[in-house]
Amino acid sequence: MLNIILIILSGIVVGYFARKLPQVKHVGSVISLIIMLLLFFLGVSVGANEQVVTNFSTIGLDALIISFGATVGTVLCAWLVYSTFFRRKGKNS
Repeated sequence: MLNIILIILSGIVVGYFARKLPQVKHVGSVISLIIMLLLFFLGVSVGANEQVVTNFSTIGLDALIISFGATVGTVLCAWLVYSTFFRRKGKNS
């Protein structure tokens, strides 16, 4: 874990000193491409795992339930924060 933190911190330091270089403007595109490749290879790994493919219907149902619960919880928390801190006084919404 310490290695990961040190790598991130070293990237921050390099980014700070290299922020004026024109090549840095293309970093976002490169990062997006790398993330897409990582997701692709994650899919390949999942597809190659026979145990995951065999239990895909059960895993899919669990993922659907968890995703639905997380979405509902996020909406409720956002509504609570909005109504508590950001709603204007005297305005009916």
